[in-house]
Amino acid sequence: MKLNEIKDNAGARKSRLRVGRGIGSGMGKTGGRGGKGQTARSGVRIKGFEGGQMPLHRRLPKRGFNNIFRLDYNELTLERLQRALTAGKLDTSKPVTVAELVEAGVLRRAKDGVRLLATGELTAKVDLVVNHATTAARAAVEAQGGSVTLIEKPAAVAETA
Repeated sequence: MKLNEIKDNAGARKSRLRVGRGIGSGMGKTGGRGGKGQTARSGVRIKGFEGGQMPLHRRLPKRGFNNIFRLDYNELTLERLQRALTAGKLDTSKPVTVAELVEAGVLRRAKDGVRLLATGELTAKVDLVVNHATTAARAAVEAQGGSVTLIEKPAAVAETA
């Protein structure tokens, strides 16, 4: 077999259907859209329309609310922090901040800050500057001789919360 003899199996490639190209094509006139009305038009098919009956999404009760002041924090585990430290991505001689975590590739983006979680083990001494830390995470960092400094909330956020 040569490269110029290679071909697809029979029926592997199908030519596309050209819609609305005359009655002889079998997809002419209405072009597969059926009769008249809203569904025959382009761009006006209403999702969830039930023929005048109250739609399901309006019949069901609404529950809960969305807090517009909710802050979205990155979760940083001790295990992930230790992995970054052993890989040499972070400098332990100075406090590790959110910006340094993003720059080192430990976090993708800053979001509204960092929450330190106690999942995994930490074996290196590190000084952290984060927004939140669980009691167990703080104890684990301090057990290695490090420290956890919490970033205070801005005044505008503290008033609304």
